[in-house]
Amino acid sequence: MAKDHPKKHAPAGADPVLPKTREKLLELHRETRARRNAAPHNSEEHRAAIDLIGRIEVEVARIERAMDPPSG
Repeated sequence: MAKDHPKKHAPAGADPVLPKTREKLLELHRETRARRNAAPHNSEEHRAAIDLIGRIEVEVARIERAMDPPSG
């Protein structure tokens, strides 16, 4: 596991540090979706994966906006 990836089994309530690059974020997004899909529906791991996916998507969007800022 890359050093900038959050730990797979971080304690409940832990806020893992997200990778800084879009490529690493997308890799983590794929891994987290797989973990979510493998977890029992509505389990703690399932909910944690959903939360992390949302955080990753926000960070990817932030990076993409910085790459191509809106005109105006």
